[in-house]
Amino acid sequence: MKKILLSAFFLSFGYLLNAQDKEWTLQECIEYALENNISIKQSQLETELAEVEKYDAIGNFIPSINASASNSWNTGLTQNVTTGILQTQTTRNFSAGVTASMTLFDGLRNFKELQRSKMSQLAAQYSLELMKDDISLFVANSYLQVLFNKENVKLIQAQHEVTLEQLERTEELVEAGSLPSGDLLEIRATAANEEQRIIVAQNTVRISLIALAQTLLIKDYENFDIVDRDYDVIGAEILGTSVEQIIENAEEERYEVRVAEQNREIAKKDVEIARGAYLPTLGAFFNYNTRESGAGRLRAAGLDPDEPYRQIGFVQGTEEIVVAPNTVTEIGNPLPFFEQLQMNDGVSYGIQLNIPFLNGFSVRNNVKRSEINVKRAEYELEQTRLDLEADVYQAYVDAEGALKAYEAALVAQNAQEQAYNYATERYSVGLTNAFDFSQATFNLSNAQSEVIRAKYDYIFKLKVLELYFGVPIANLKF
Repeated sequence: MKKILLSAFFLSFGYLLNAQDKEWTLQECIEYALENNISIKQSQLETELAEVEKYDAIGNFIPSINASASNSWNTGLTQNVTTGILQTQTTRNFSAGVTASMTLFDGLRNFKELQRSKMSQLAAQYSLELMKDDISLFVANSYLQVLFNKENVKLIQAQHEVTLEQLERTEELVEAGSLPSGDLLEIRATAANEEQRIIVAQNTVRISLIALAQTLLIKDYENFDIVDRDYDVIGAEILGTSVEQIIENAEEERYEVRVAEQNREIAKKDVEIARGAYLPTLGAFFNYNTRESGAGRLRAAGLDPDEPYRQIGFVQGTEEIVVAPNTVTEIGNPLPFFEQLQMNDGVSYGIQLNIPFLNGFSVRNNVKRSEINVKRAEYELEQTRLDLEADVYQAYVDAEGALKAYEAALVAQNAQEQAYNYATERYSVGLTNAFDFSQATFNLSNAQSEVIRAKYDYIFKLKVLELYFGVPIANLKF
């Protein structure tokens, strides 16, 4: 047993180490966020509530059946149910019943409530999908930001290695008397500046990783990291599609429009439900009840010894007296419990019709409120479409601008590389000073960093545009 526990411990410990050393891919981050994000969980609760509302509507078609039972004791001055005499006593009474009722017609409100619940369920599902899209894009943007920061660190480190090589060569030339000592100081200052930039860039990577981990609700910040890989520009062909076509697809596919459309249909259904209150309501009911008492019952105890017979009349004509046995009664034990229930049971059933005539204008006012809500929902749908159109235009312009910025950054990088190579050649033969060489190095580093930034910005904005075009978040390629 001890060996088994030790084996289980080391297996668990090894699993934890693997989990901590795990490097997350973009797809894994998105999937994890979709499973654990609090906002998504809240939206999922809304879908569950919508499901409950649907079953509420279904339940309105089912008869209501309720049973009741009570057993009570009364103590004090009360009338004896057997003798009719007031006396101080304790009595026990039991009663039970079953009641069933069902709505036969209520202006079709039950049927329309069921339709409304299905609409609410669909709207909740659309809201959930919209939330998933938003969270996925947010995670993707945070992930790409981490990649950019990491690439930036690599660039600065690579440039720093070149600077260190130049520093070593400059030291040799200064010692040989080919370069002034001021050039050596300039190169050393450049190397120190790059070391400082490396530290700042590494801190930026750490901060961006922590921000991504917080988005994913991962607490182990120290061991959280992502897969360090380069992403190509995929999906640039979307810019060949007209913005009008993208807007048309967005209005058909985007969940924010579907949510607004469902809310409008729900508001219309609320008007129908409110108008149903103008119509009569017809219901049916059935009731079975019985009772039992612990009070004693009157029973015959035999002839009265003092007057065994009593006169009850006489025969007309003969005047003959008619007598009957004069019995006396006494209070005996109550009948058995189940026998009383059987003797005292009864049923009642029938139908009930309610016709509304005047209810303080409540029905009319509810209809008016519902009609106003329809107009509000229509305005919200129109505004949603306008906002979506503006967002698509903005996303399209942003993607085009990001493409131009990326292309310009590539051109600038190429120019700075040539300038750097030229400055390196001139510096090697002593035709330029260390300051000009350091400036060329700094300009190249900035140009390379701008290419990376523009690239990932372009990739993200392409994905936003693809999402508006109707590409599912799971099908977006990075």
